[in-house]
Amino acid sequence: MGSSGPASPRQLNLALGHLESFERADFLCGRGNETALALIDRWTEWPGRALALIGPEGSGKSHLAAIWAKAAGARVMASHAVDAPSVPEALSSGALVIEDAGGGNLDEAALFHLLNLAREQSAYVLITSRQAPASWPVALPDLASRLRALPTVTLEPPDDALLAAVLVKLFADRQLAVDGRLIDFLVHRIERSFAAARAAVAELDQEAMRLKRPVTRALAAEILRGHGA
Repeated sequence: MGSSGPASPRQLNLALGHLESFERADFLCGRGNETALALIDRWTEWPGRALALIGPEGSGKSHLAAIWAKAAGARVMASHAVDAPSVPEALSSGALVIEDAGGGNLDEAALFHLLNLAREQSAYVLITSRQAPASWPVALPDLASRLRALPTVTLEPPDDALLAAVLVKLFADRQLAVDGRLIDFLVHRIERSFAAARAAVAELDQEAMRLKRPVTRALAAEILRGHGA
């Protein structure tokens, strides 16, 4: 059998999987997230050197946390990994991201110890969560009090302009050139969230390859009709 030629960029992209950049330059700012981004950029001014970043899945929390971790030289750990033995090492760089906290996966004593030690050592802590820390089902009274006092910022749903910009970027990341009619169509028909935008772009890309058709407004309309939209 003869050897095949070099794979095209689209083929390579499909073979290797789609990777999303978490660089600062790739974060799209709009009215729904500009306050959060400003706080991330001014992290040395955080009251008590701590902040909770709140928002639904896919709202940009991890991207903002990655931007901050790079700027602050922070370690990153999942909330379920916070336990008593890990606390000193977790704060060893003077800055820590705790990802996806508040879902009933907390070692409350360890988190309380971590927050106390961070205060003693003047370390910075960024916590990401889908719910405000004051609403977490915490049994330890001292931790509950500390969480109620934690400064928070919430990522709001994107407006039309930001959602459109996100869609354009998501298509470009997949090396797909699309026109404004498709973007406008999607902005007014999908759920107003980054997660919905990612899902819509991924499905359009997959269906276009499966059907060997271009990514167009017509294809998007067919897919949404199939979903009952």
